[in-house]
Amino acid sequence: MTDAVTRISALWRYPVKSMQGEQLTEAHIGPTGLDGDRRWAVVDTSTGLALTARRAPSLLFAQATLVDHDVRITLPDGRVTADNAALSEWLDRSVVLTRATAETSGRFEIGLANDDDADRDLSVEWYQWQGPVGTFHDSTRTQVSIIGAETVGTWDMRRFRPNVVIDGTGEDEWVGSTVRVGEVMLDVVKQIDRCVMTTRAQPGGIGRDVDLLRTIIRERANNLGVGALVRGPGMVRVGDAVEPVSSF
Repeated sequence: MTDAVTRISALWRYPVKSMQGEQLTEAHIGPTGLDGDRRWAVVDTSTGLALTARRAPSLLFAQATLVDHDVRITLPDGRVTADNAALSEWLDRSVVLTRATAETSGRFEIGLANDDDADRDLSVEWYQWQGPVGTFHDSTRTQVSIIGAETVGTWDMRRFRPNVVIDGTGEDEWVGSTVRVGEVMLDVVKQIDRCVMTTRAQPGGIGRDVDLLRTIIRERANNLGVGALVRGPGMVRVGDAVEPVSSF
């Protein structure tokens, strides 16, 4: 008999904003999202901005993992470091690795053009905003992101940096609903609008793909995946059922 229940097929955590993350079999979701997710950012000392791959695509070529609740960064040349001088040398700018606290929030920017070359085009205007406190998520309306494997299709899932991957599809229909994910209750509040980060090259043979974002804009009104806020914390595990339980 076929199991018609939607289930978690993968879990991801990204300790440092815009760096590669780590795949998990289980995770605790607290009041601001997966424990350890987007808890650090590389901050440009000259601007005070939390860097993302929109402005600094090289970030995607570093790997960030958590070891005993602290972050470990592996640079493309194999060095393992969290040293500000080493990170500054690698990125060719003065930066500090910053951990979020309950009183701090990141300041972010995005080029006002869906252009893969926006980071190099001096004519592009950049918009800045303040993120939520306690994490380096860049949206106050997304603490946990959810994407269907079937929704993504043949694209590499790493381009979209989800926390929860479900088998199948149908996540768009959950917007406006409270969803039970394992032990956790999530309010699905929005579709996630996509930017040039989806087009960036990444390790493992993921090449630059400017047509990807154009396709999402044309076929999905620039949205892919959904963003949720945590209503009730708890544990989630690969294989757990995911189901809407009420509207809000």
